[in-house]
Amino acid sequence: MLSNDRRPPPVPRSALADTLLERLTGAYAAAADPVRARDMAAYMKDVAPFLGIPTPLRRDLSKTVTKNTPKPSEADCAALALRCWLLPEREYQYFAVDYLRRHAARCSSGFLPVVRHLIVTVPWWDTVDLLAAHTVGPLVAADPGLAAVMDEWIEDENLWLARTALLHQLRFKSATDAGRLFAYCRRRAGHPDFFVRKAIGWALREYAKTDPDAVRAFVEAERGSLAPLSVREALKNL
Repeated sequence: MLSNDRRPPPVPRSALADTLLERLTGAYAAAADPVRARDMAAYMKDVAPFLGIPTPLRRDLSKTVTKNTPKPSEADCAALALRCWLLPEREYQYFAVDYLRRHAARCSSGFLPVVRHLIVTVPWWDTVDLLAAHTVGPLVAADPGLAAVMDEWIEDENLWLARTALLHQLRFKSATDAGRLFAYCRRRAGHPDFFVRKAIGWALREYAKTDPDAVRAFVEAERGSLAPLSVREALKNL
């Protein structure tokens, strides 16, 4: 049973996280570009400050940070992610998201409260979408009991938790719980926020690659309640 406590999860002790953070802050700070940082922050609606590191360089630097380090435990993943989220610049959070993407299989269902904290803290699509598809999704796939938590998130007033619930099955393909996906889309069809309406269409469009007839039938049946944006996105490739 997952805790309903919404306080920030405690940061575990982790020698690996200590090493990674020391390397990370040194490498990223040395590559900072203040001019580019302003442009990147503006593009992301100033959700967070940036160091100004372009993505290809950031990924190269990240390889040097993780080189010759051991595979992490769940506690290492939690410590690294939570500590990156305490740093102001967005690139540190990108590093954490990429790290969790690589090592999600090393985490149990007990890791989900950590991911929830990451989703609702300094939230924007650039981190939330990757966490949804590449961390939450694998956790739910490994422990189907977590689908009950997704049932809670789709009802949440926090739009980013609702978006995550909609998107967590993006990579499930034939393993998608279509009934749950359609129920989620139906439940939030009238949501006023762009990011939820867009997520509905995206989730349906992705599942249409597996079962186009089911998606087409769902959209036709629900066309009166789905937002035009959701319909356009869902049928884009059909």
